[in-house]
Amino acid sequence: MEDVLVLKDYKTVPDIVHEYGPTLKFGHIPLVIDNGSYQCRVGWSIYDEPHLIFKNLIARPRKDRCKKDAEPPVTPPIQIGNDIINIEAVRFQLKTQFDKNVVTHFEVQEQVLDYIFSHLGIDSEGNVPHPIVLTEAFVTPNYCRQLMSELLFEGYGIPAVSYGVDSLFSMYKNDIGDSALIVNCGYHTIHIIPVIRGKVIAHHARRINLGGSEMICYLHKLLQLKYPVHVNAITMSRIEEILHEHCSIALDYQEEIRKWANPDYYEANVKRIQLPFVQSTSSSGLTAEQQKERKREMARRLLEINARKREERLAEDEEQMNQLLALQEIMEDGDTDEFNEAIKGFDIKNYEDLQRQITNVNSRIEKNKQRIAAAAAAASAGELPEPKPSGRLQPPADPEALQAWLNDTRSKYREVVQRREARRARRAAMLRRRTAAAAERMRVISRLTAAGDDFGTRDSDWDVYKSISREADSDSEADGERLLELEEALREHEPQQTSSQHHQLHLAIEPLRAAELMFQPSMLGNLEAGLAETMEYVFKHFSAEDQLLLANNVFLTGGCSRFPGLKERLERELLEMRPFQSTHKVVMAKDASLDAWYGARDFAGSNEFEKYCITKEEYYEMGAEYLKEHHASNIYYKSPAPIVDNTLAPAGDANVVKEEIVVDC
Repeated sequence: MEDVLVLKDYKTVPDIVHEYGPTLKFGHIPLVIDNGSYQCRVGWSIYDEPHLIFKNLIARPRKDRCKKDAEPPVTPPIQIGNDIINIEAVRFQLKTQFDKNVVTHFEVQEQVLDYIFSHLGIDSEGNVPHPIVLTEAFVTPNYCRQLMSELLFEGYGIPAVSYGVDSLFSMYKNDIGDSALIVNCGYHTIHIIPVIRGKVIAHHARRINLGGSEMICYLHKLLQLKYPVHVNAITMSRIEEILHEHCSIALDYQEEIRKWANPDYYEANVKRIQLPFVQSTSSSGLTAEQQKERKREMARRLLEINARKREERLAEDEEQMNQLLALQEIMEDGDTDEFNEAIKGFDIKNYEDLQRQITNVNSRIEKNKQRIAAAAAAASAGELPEPKPSGRLQPPADPEALQAWLNDTRSKYREVVQRREARRARRAAMLRRRTAAAAERMRVISRLTAAGDDFGTRDSDWDVYKSISREADSDSEADGERLLELEEALREHEPQQTSSQHHQLHLAIEPLRAAELMFQPSMLGNLEAGLAETMEYVFKHFSAEDQLLLANNVFLTGGCSRFPGLKERLERELLEMRPFQSTHKVVMAKDASLDAWYGARDFAGSNEFEKYCITKEEYYEMGAEYLKEHHASNIYYKSPAPIVDNTLAPAGDANVVKEEIVVDC
């Protein structure tokens, strides 16, 4: 039996409130927050692992209108992160602070920060007395950083903050050198960031607006279209689990697709995912002998019903016969006027029509009497009438011979279907003007036109007629009957699928297609270039020496970089795009999801951390958008001063005439 994979349907566990001990309270310990668009990871810089890891989402459940305001609500007004136990129940109430990978909704960000500080147990009065290391998106707009700094300094009263880019923190955590081409595969975007000798070349970096969320939505649509009867069971959470555990990157996508066209390859490699279902308890549990007896009893009941209906029809026909004979007697007595008046209540036009109806009714009466007599004779003998031969295919009793018979029947069924499809294709081709079939038909017709009027006198003319006739390509009645016969035989004798098999997803090319979006966004309708083309575009902006530095240290990080086969695919793409016999190397992050937090933690514990922090005094002096640059930060560009338009009425212009207007009140 084939292996069937069962969905785990992960449920989140609510986060506990951690202890806020004296070491943390009075030690001025930095707090590290990796504020990712998929997950938020939070912890103290003195610990090896983060204390909180949760999805960066909040849910506002709708108010229960059926309950009075005096009653307490069953659910909390806002659920955040791991407090959302059943995410599918509140799927349409989910909110995030991100627009793509940039924080723009700061009312949601404030609620997330409340959740973080409360679950870390911070109970200080009126402020959070800890410096914070916070990750932000690559080239975050100054306006977004300004609002974040305002929230942290004004809302929470933190003493200092330092901003850094998650992918740069991950790069320095893995200690791969000071030159690399970072490929950060995130939940909403893919960033390609060149770093040359420790300097980030931001103006040559590129972003692809595609990530894990788009892959989840694409796979969700594919499986819902493939299994429309299981639309409600194919939820986004289950698709997310399938993407994380069963998707991979194909080394050669087109070659992989061609492999799946082979039925044997499909059966050997398809992944069967079991959906939850309720086992049906309606099975009768009858033995074969009991089922036969049940069928006999149903046949007896059917015979009784038919006999009752025949007797009712016989009575109706005899009553109608008496009425018609009465009309005939009136006509034979010579009373024409009375006859014409009497036939108005019947569907009779004249005397000949009356005779015809009498003959028909008399024939029906005789047939019904014969059927009733035959049924009575069979019932007195105690035997059921033998059913007429239906022409069904009868399978052999031996199990091995039965399997061979089933295989042969399936092949015959496929042959009939293919023959029907071929006829339909030929008929469709004849309807189109510029096709080989239509051209051949017109050639034959023109030849017959030149032959004269004696077409049809010879037997060979029939073959010519069939070659040009559209009716000859219609589905033959014999093939239709044969198809029905084979379908009925397969339906009756093929082993029935169990209830569990009716609730299975067969994953074939769908996991490959979802992950292939990284290299072919056009499959989703995205007009941007894929990962390989964008990397090649970035390479072209550098000298041959710098290209070699970047190609020899392509660094993969981010949650979506964990797809199996991504490293091998990028190595193959680099081999194709790089010059002949040049070297290249792809390096995977040790922990693609947590290395950004680990790198920020190491930065917060370094001796130079305080030098790169923005203090509250600097915040007030330099402005809320101010950023102190370091090895893992964005580059700070001061926003230009707003332009004041004084062209309408320039002060002190000699050409402006001032007039004094006196208004009488």
